[in-house]
Amino acid sequence: MDMEPGLTQAAQLFKVLGSESRLWLLRLIGEEPRTVGALTEVTGMSQPLVSQHLRTLRQAGLVAATRQGKEMTYEIAAQHVTHVVDDALTHVLEPAG
Repeated sequence: MDMEPGLTQAAQLFKVLGSESRLWLLRLIGEEPRTVGALTEVTGMSQPLVSQHLRTLRQAGLVAATRQGKEMTYEIAAQHVTHVVDDALTHVLEPAG
């Protein structure tokens, strides 16, 4: 029996989203486009670590980068993914009933 189309890709997406740091970066970029420097400042993560996470998010098609002079500004490329993250947060913060 063949699996439903897209399940493999969806599982890969959830692997990318399975990092608290990447979720945090997505939330921050979802608020407004930001540079690596701005993300480093807000999160306290090292610049190489932020860059590594952004590269992963970019490869997954979740963020896009625009060069402005020497800096890259990152923005959400797939708005529907921010809804997935928002829904997941709403779910985990709901009182158990």
